[in-house]
Amino acid sequence: MIDSKPPNIVFVLSDEHAASASGCYGHPVVQTPNLDRLAGRGSLFENAYCSSPMCVPSRLSMLSGRYVHEIGAWDNGVIPGPEFRTWGHHVRGAGYESVLAGRTHFNGSDRVLGFDRRLTDDLDFWITHHGRPPRRVPEWRRGSNSHVTEAGAGDHVHTRHDVAATDAAVDFLRDRADRPDDAPFLLHVGYMHPHFPLVAPSEFLALYDPAETELPPTRNENAASQHPVVEQIRHAFHNDEPLSEEQERYATACYRALVSHLDHQVGRLLEAIDRSSLRDNTVVIYTSDHGEMAGHHGIWQKQVFYEPSVKVPLIVRTPDQLHGNAPTGPVSADVSLVDLLPTLRALAGLPPDDTLPGRSLPTPGSAGPGDTTPGRPVLAEYHAQGMIDAGFMLKHGRYKYCYYVGHPPQLFDVVADPLELTDLAGDPTFAGVLAGMDADLRRIVDPEAADRQAKADQDLRSRASSRSPACSRGRGP
Repeated sequence: MIDSKPPNIVFVLSDEHAASASGCYGHPVVQTPNLDRLAGRGSLFENAYCSSPMCVPSRLSMLSGRYVHEIGAWDNGVIPGPEFRTWGHHVRGAGYESVLAGRTHFNGSDRVLGFDRRLTDDLDFWITHHGRPPRRVPEWRRGSNSHVTEAGAGDHVHTRHDVAATDAAVDFLRDRADRPDDAPFLLHVGYMHPHFPLVAPSEFLALYDPAETELPPTRNENAASQHPVVEQIRHAFHNDEPLSEEQERYATACYRALVSHLDHQVGRLLEAIDRSSLRDNTVVIYTSDHGEMAGHHGIWQKQVFYEPSVKVPLIVRTPDQLHGNAPTGPVSADVSLVDLLPTLRALAGLPPDDTLPGRSLPTPGSAGPGDTTPGRPVLAEYHAQGMIDAGFMLKHGRYKYCYYVGHPPQLFDVVADPLELTDLAGDPTFAGVLAGMDADLRRIVDPEAADRQAKADQDLRSRASSRSPACSRGRGP
């Protein structure tokens, strides 16, 4: 019997999982049987985008349901203030218990941020306590390109963190299955994988043969031939240094192994739900904070607006779908991670919040192939290291518009040109599209004003942190 009370919600968030690196999104090699099973009984969003290709800005935007520029979540050093409202605050009004397990990557001493309690926390060295911003200057460079060269088989602390988060979440789920009359719950389970370093458990690395690992056709793009903003970001993160084909094949195999280990943890959660009474009244949602370039356009990590960096997996399975009472399948509309809060509010029976920029996620069949809701583009933005002046992306249907303060824009047709090889911004044929996209962007945000505000906020934080004796052990990207 399907319960009539508001559903429990299990939300699973990974780190740096590109949508394309999943079997259910069409990858012929990457093994994600549990995500595939989840997608097969739910909704798979083909065009889901993060709000920023950087961890903390994306996560704070998602948890607040507001864009990065609205909440000042410019970079990985931001510490949310007491006024910051998250999912926990919202669902409490519907009688939910809200619980965190594992990685959340929000900073500061408040380790619940509106949720009721935690089962396990972030790794300590990922938490920043002084709020120092990055140096957004041309000479800044990451220490090395270890995000691709540090790869291999091993027992890494990230793996142990993820297993511990699953253990705690499974124990919680089993306990709640034995107490069906308790209040509904929202359980947020966060994972480190497949975030670098690319050190994978040996049994999962054994699934992939580096010698047979194909590489992106754009891997050898010369940085000097790219857009000057992309060239600067590549330089900042040592992605302009040549890698051997052997290095890239091995790193790619390790990244895929981390994805498969992550999928295994998701499978453990699904088993705890589906083999208990929770199956009949629990919504499961899976996504990631941003993607991973994995060598596309010669880039590793994220920080750019190419599809592997900003397009994320998003899968939702409801009890109605599981029991055949609601349609399942792909949803082609453009959606954003800011849409998750309106969706959670709807699931919890709360009225729409018209102050939020997002909207509740559509269902399969509610939009035609290749379509998106009219007037509903999605936004991403980046204001952190490597990006000297602000960058913004607007995606709407087949077109993607990238606006860079002080630099020429880019325009891509991601349907005709999925590898994003041809910049249409200078083509007179697309002048109308370019102007329309720019107008849409400015209806959401004033790019120059947001850039000024970001720099002013970061300057204040930099001066404040230089006067503070606190020392952060936070780890940068």
